[in-house]
Amino acid sequence: EVQLVESGGGLVQPGGSLRLSCAASGFPLRTYTMNWVRQAPGEGLEWVSGIVGGGSSTSYVDSVKGRFTISRDNSKNTLYLQMNSLKPEDTAVYYCAKGPLPRFTAVRRADFGSWGQGTQVTVSS
Repeated sequence: EVQLVESGGGLVQPGGSLRLSCAASGFPLRTYTMNWVRQAPGEGLEWVSGIVGGGSSTSYVDSVKGRFTISRDNSKNTLYLQMNSLKPEDTAVYYCAKGPLPRFTAVRRADFGSWGQGTQVTVSS
């Protein structure tokens, strides 16, 4: 059974940093493309970043380029999202999701095969 469990969210001041983790089980993380998706209050799902399975190619939505870094630790079967220079507009529930990189940044639940339960990130002074 595929399971994805996120952690690491919290309340942080603007300009601060957080590292989100997504512990995977039931499949080898390294061979699958993985993504981070977020949902701000009252908004739809927005794809944030992805890392291609079997390699190290990464991609990001323009609004987080240079601030966020996606990575994975194959020995721990865990996906990460390092978030620096956080802004209030980064406030959202962040999900990890298993599936191919989407064509567009606006995504739906059906675009990915598996989702975690989400972790709340709040950026506020």
